[in-house]
Amino acid sequence: MRSSKSRSRAKNNRNRPSGGNVVNRVFDSSGPEGKVRGTPQQIIDKYNQLARDAQLANDRVAAENFQQHAEHYLRMLSEAQREIEARREEQERQNRERQAERDRERAERQEREAARRADPAEAPQPDVLDLGSDADTPESGLVETPESKGGTADVSEPKEKPARRPRSRKPKAAPADAAQPSQGGDTPEAAE
Repeated sequence: MRSSKSRSRAKNNRNRPSGGNVVNRVFDSSGPEGKVRGTPQQIIDKYNQLARDAQLANDRVAAENFQQHAEHYLRMLSEAQREIEARREEQERQNRERQAERDRERAERQEREAARRADPAEAPQPDVLDLGSDADTPESGLVETPESKGGTADVSEPKEKPARRPRSRKPKAAPADAAQPSQGGDTPEAAE
């Protein structure tokens, strides 16, 4: 029967993140002098410091061991940074492609808008159909004008409408009190 410790180690190896957020992730490193905890850069700095201390103490084996531990985390860090850089470049490439597509669409829209607003004289004109004698037939779809009937149209100056006179208003009726005599008989007209 296997021990639980070996199973947990195997389990941890299977679930190791690939690249992800290794740069900022906190690791627990079991080195020769105990655990070192921190981000990969912090662990590298700590192992490099331990290697310098071991070198000053004339312990070449410990110095080499610390340097190997530092190198391991340095490789992890550089691989993660390469993956991050590759992802960033891919995103930039996609952004450039999207921007180029938007620019193309905008240019096409502007061309269509310019063509729509273009001078009608410069716009392509439809072909003119010469119907000749078919102009008199009702099926032609053309409106019959005096010119097409063979008659001559009056080309003289257009007739002007006579100027309109303003309407005159009727005078207002006199007030009813002044026009009718009172019925009391006080006035001399009533006596007659």
